[in-house]
Amino acid sequence: MEITAPLIPTIYSSVFPNPQFSSRLLHIHARSSRSLSTIVKHKLRFQRPSVFTASRTSFPKSLATTCSLPNEATTSVSKVAVDEPSLTVKKKAADISSDLKGTSIFLVGMKSSMKTSLGKLLADALRYYYFDSDSLVEEAAGGASAAKSFRETDEKGFRESETEVLKQLSSMGRLVVCAGDGAVQSSTNLALLRHGISLWVDVPLEMVAREMSEDNSQLPASEMVSGDHLEVLTQLVATYEEMRGGYATADATISLQKVASMLGYDELDSVTTEDMTLEVLKEIEKLTRVKKMMEEAARPF
Repeated sequence: MEITAPLIPTIYSSVFPNPQFSSRLLHIHARSSRSLSTIVKHKLRFQRPSVFTASRTSFPKSLATTCSLPNEATTSVSKVAVDEPSLTVKKKAADISSDLKGTSIFLVGMKSSMKTSLGKLLADALRYYYFDSDSLVEEAAGGASAAKSFRETDEKGFRESETEVLKQLSSMGRLVVCAGDGAVQSSTNLALLRHGISLWVDVPLEMVAREMSEDNSQLPASEMVSGDHLEVLTQLVATYEEMRGGYATADATISLQKVASMLGYDELDSVTTEDMTLEVLKEIEKLTRVKKMMEEAARPF
């Protein structure tokens, strides 16, 4: 059965409508035969459903996948014991699904494998689609190197392209979006996040720095860092301080450190994707409950 997704503009002139964009940007667009619409529609229509298999002891390394379909695979009886945490997540997702009513979820915070794997598991549990906004910007620009060059030569244009991608995604429902830092750097982008539920996935910088030092190649070109662990951590601290105010505007915060403390873990690495996703679903449940109460209170007698 073919899956039909909400359409996004089909030419680069509509994805990047500003006529004052630099000639460099136009050159990037001319070189690429795929528009953002084509990219999104291709992923929604043809990508095979992903079966999420997060480990209880480690996080997935890959940060590159930009879209995955809701998982429709049936869990076999023999895997019930192994997949019990995931089943708990799915049950919680089913409990809140009716009240959520297809509202999209935007995840903000420092780029990390936890944020990415959480987003994919959350999408799988809610039967939503998963997107990474940074990766969409890269693909629309013609690849990682083109996006990096674009940002270096036309910072304003690059930021406008981030806004346009968010605008397109925020107009659709049933999405889990891992949003890049551009999402919290302007009032326009922050307003677009209000079209859904925004959540700050707060992972300790030490963990993020260690991960980046080990596998920097998986990051979007716009977020690559260089140097040894200490240098990477120093750069991350500076970025965090710059973005923290934007992160804090999210509807709720899910702190890995707090989850570890709540569950009695001595090591932060003991926190699993399922642990974090379950906390996310609990926060979403609280937010939807409050919204429902406000709607009922506003009804005329």
